[in-house]
Amino acid sequence: MTGPADPYDAAPPYPQYPEYPKAPPAAAAHVPPQPRPDHDDLHYRHAPGTRVHYRARQRSADATALGRLALHLPAFLSSLLVVLGTSALSEAWIGLPAWVPTALWLGSGALAFHRPSERFLARHLLRLQYPLPAERALLAPVWREVTARAGVDGDRYELWVEDSNQLNALAAAGHIVAVTRQALEHLPPAQLAAVLAHELGHHTAGHSWAGLLGWWYALPGRLAWRGLTAAVIRLVRVASGFSYLAAGILLVVIGWLALATLTLTYGLPLLLLVLPYATAAVGRRAELRADAHAAELGFAPMLARMLHDVLADESGGAGARGDLPGLLSTHPDHRTRLHHLQRYLEPRGR
Repeated sequence: MTGPADPYDAAPPYPQYPEYPKAPPAAAAHVPPQPRPDHDDLHYRHAPGTRVHYRARQRSADATALGRLALHLPAFLSSLLVVLGTSALSEAWIGLPAWVPTALWLGSGALAFHRPSERFLARHLLRLQYPLPAERALLAPVWREVTARAGVDGDRYELWVEDSNQLNALAAAGHIVAVTRQALEHLPPAQLAAVLAHELGHHTAGHSWAGLLGWWYALPGRLAWRGLTAAVIRLVRVASGFSYLAAGILLVVIGWLALATLTLTYGLPLLLLVLPYATAAVGRRAELRADAHAAELGFAPMLARMLHDVLADESGGAGARGDLPGLLSTHPDHRTRLHHLQRYLEPRGR
């Protein structure tokens, strides 16, 4: 009896899956120990047609996802003020009720889970490409194995390829999982599975959609700030063209307005200077949690092997960063990731 139709039937045939080991006969007194498998070999447990048990709840929002949303709250409020101000101007100029564009902007975050909008994001903003048939033949069985081990319906996600010579992968929006062509062509199947399990962890823990929503709802405020900064710089340059005295007076007025704003808001805008560092720290924690997700699915040795290889290829290694640019990095260094993976590599007592 054949199993249910597989979504990747159009792809070239899958690799030969190993059969499940049979119980030894009762007469066998001793079974010689089996050698440990190479970490570059992926042992497929879920061939097409085998039964897969899906978890009842396949998505959640862990502390890092909620923390990321909380850190974007000031930027969201700033953007809301910008949208309300723009909507009020549109009502005064063209008679459009102010609540209409505001409501449309507030509801636009749902597009992060809209498949056509995600495809537009993948193709035109992230510059991703659909996998070629040969690439899908490599990705499909590995992705099936990863999602089956996680108890997740892999058909809910779309696989993409980034034309890059860097060893990388990404998870975005609600359903995008992408790997670079370098990773697809050079990583062994087991290490490719570890990378995909890491990205799946970002999706199941809510990191991907939280990051995208935070970026989207902060965009109007960020654009308004850049426009205001450019206008002030332009104004100062124009004033200095007349006289240095005019430029100095203008700078004093701008400084007074900034001080008055800080006084009226009890210095709350100064918190915006700290937010990038806090956001980066939450991002590093999210990466470690995604590593833990891959390790819990059995891919810790493969992930550690890949990190060791990348660390060896880098000149001087990816050592711990103690400077300010390091504090702004959203990814922990490889040594930190290996340190947190160590507990999954140690043998566990029975």
